[in-house]
Amino acid sequence: MNIEQIYTGCLAQGAYYIESKGEVAIIDPLRETSPYIERAQRDGATIKYIFETHFHADFVSGHLTLSKETGAPIIFGPSAEPSFEATIANDGQEFSLGNITIKVLHTPGHTLESTTYLLKDETGKDHAIFTGDTLFLGDVGRPDLAQKAAHMTQEELAGTLYDSLRNKIMPLADDVIVYPAHGAGSACGKNMMKETVDTLGNQKKMNYALRADMTKEEFVKEVTDGLLPPPQYFPLNVKMNKEGYEDIGTVIDRGTKALSPEEFEVMANETGAIILDVRHQNEFVKGHIPRSIFIGLSGSFAPWVGALIADVKQPILLVAPQGKEEEAVTRLSRVGFDQTLGYLGGGFEQWAEAGKETDSLLSIDATTFKELLDRSSIPVFDVRKEGEYNASHIADAHLTPLDYINDHLASFPKEETFYVHCAGGYRSVIAASILKSRGIHNLVDIAGGYKSIKEAGISVVDQACSSGVN
Repeated sequence: MNIEQIYTGCLAQGAYYIESKGEVAIIDPLRETSPYIERAQRDGATIKYIFETHFHADFVSGHLTLSKETGAPIIFGPSAEPSFEATIANDGQEFSLGNITIKVLHTPGHTLESTTYLLKDETGKDHAIFTGDTLFLGDVGRPDLAQKAAHMTQEELAGTLYDSLRNKIMPLADDVIVYPAHGAGSACGKNMMKETVDTLGNQKKMNYALRADMTKEEFVKEVTDGLLPPPQYFPLNVKMNKEGYEDIGTVIDRGTKALSPEEFEVMANETGAIILDVRHQNEFVKGHIPRSIFIGLSGSFAPWVGALIADVKQPILLVAPQGKEEEAVTRLSRVGFDQTLGYLGGGFEQWAEAGKETDSLLSIDATTFKELLDRSSIPVFDVRKEGEYNASHIADAHLTPLDYINDHLASFPKEETFYVHCAGGYRSVIAASILKSRGIHNLVDIAGGYKSIKEAGISVVDQACSSGVN
């Protein structure tokens, strides 16, 4: 028996490849299917099953394409209602794979069809659970994503999740291995550990949601407390996972067409496409196409595209580093953004050489920023998350989280120069590009973000110290 976790850091997502005696099961595959097919070929094995733990909201699964290419059936848990052919398993149903068994445990709560898969080894002993978004390491799945479909409140779903955990998962032995669908950084939970594999026994000790003496009322309160609104693209990804989507090969072929500067400009004007610049932020700062949006491949690219562009049907044109065009199209497709229409051949340099209009972003280092602060009070906008800001921030800085930057447009000065920073420099350039695309140009980026600000000796407000905590 071989279990391989295929972890994608940008999405904080774990897919699983399980092989026994030449038979393979894939759990929660990513959109691109070649890694699973090639892995099975290297093993001389056949993909027998494709298991889905639920209809994912934060990425588009590869179940349809993988089934088409391998003939393996797609398996969902009870109550799933996909628009395509699939096996809807019963609670407790077992599937043989080589000399091991995979048992269906219906664990609703994150969504109503959410299912955990229990792997039994060749001796029949419980070995591992693949929990999807039901149980994370350090947390559980948020219970607010299925409300519209289920006509249930998040509190009702949380109560259902409590029952699933207590009745189906917590009775299992402590040495059972937990393989979740996501780790730290995913928007599907709020307190996930950085580790991606653990034992159930350790989770019973470490995970607040698995406390033995926890009442259902306490669980509901703690699981729903502090939930931020889900990204707008989540329901659109659920729809694609439930109803179907284009083959990724078609998406890549369409998105990787090289366009001359003239063709690129005409395409942008005729289609209303967003120009998405995925280079490093330092390159964007030095020069970019006017009104283009920066979201660099080097950061949490796909989730930020989903959160900030939101509409998966939005046409996109790419400005990418040479050789990274297909990677950008692939990563966009992972979160359902399939309407990439091509990329700028020769990159931004070719655009500039063609004499097209260019723009740049004023950016200063933290030392220069400190000198400005020492001389006078200046408006500063912090685009980090609320938790980061609450922990420590520049005195009098305005909190305007990047996730909700479009909701804060009225907060920014219309004429006075203001300064924008994040933690390390990536998010502030995204924010600046969005503001500039909205006609707000009186801004300055602080290079290096909060890390450089603290290193420069700029005075900050530490919430732990100010509240009297030593």
